[in-house]
Amino acid sequence: MKSTENSRALTGSLWLNRAESRFLGGDRILLLEKIDELGSITKAAKDVGISYKTAWDLINMINNLAEKPLVDRLTGGKGGGGTSLTAEGKKIVAQFKTIQEEHRKFLDNLEGRLGDTDSLYQFLRRISMKVSARNTFAGTVTAITRGAVNAEVTLSLKGGIPLTAVVTNGAIDNLGLVIGVEAYAIIKASSIIIGTDLHDAKLSARNVFCGTIAKIIEGPVNTEVDVEIGGGNTVSAVITHDSGTRLELKVGGHACTLFKASSVIIGVS
Repeated sequence: MKSTENSRALTGSLWLNRAESRFLGGDRILLLEKIDELGSITKAAKDVGISYKTAWDLINMINNLAEKPLVDRLTGGKGGGGTSLTAEGKKIVAQFKTIQEEHRKFLDNLEGRLGDTDSLYQFLRRISMKVSARNTFAGTVTAITRGAVNAEVTLSLKGGIPLTAVVTNGAIDNLGLVIGVEAYAIIKASSIIIGTDLHDAKLSARNVFCGTIAKIIEGPVNTEVDVEIGGGNTVSAVITHDSGTRLELKVGGHACTLFKASSVIIGVS
């Protein structure tokens, strides 16, 4: 397809997946559909067969990676309050259905020519990669400062929020990072520090994002805390139960998230 001044040329990638729920994140799109239909995270999670916590984490990731938030949430205890898709969320779901329909036709035609493709599907699944880190953000590289061994990379997240990472010069070259390239920032929840009243504090951590506490899950040892930092971005942290109690964290309260630039992993598509 030839690009014009007002359109972007389409390029193709190969997707071979007979499990409709997994095709291009189809299980996540299904969750969005159920949220739109039922108006509740709890009901949507039950309908698709996942836990409320898993659904909440998926929504955080989806909103973090989308150019615009796809889900609007009103916190309200375990019931999740009122939840709905934004206009952008509805558009994404509709577009996905069109892509899914065309992809199904493509696979039917391909199997007619190749015969049994089960072994090919299995091979492609083996070389696919998933990450366990709770925090994954999409952004654009806005600055790269090289040193003798390491380089400092700045990504601009949604809402213009700057995130800084330190990686090796070799990683910069291997990933093909240059100004303007889209990249992912990945941070483990255990690497996030939570603080309050830090606006006047002097800290060595390069990444300090303050916002509103959206969710707290307390356990006997650890406490999970989600902080909405603006632009549709949510940072998830795992801290000790005692720390959460000492900080007197409450849903709707103010908190800051901190993490070192060296704790950030950079990835590209």
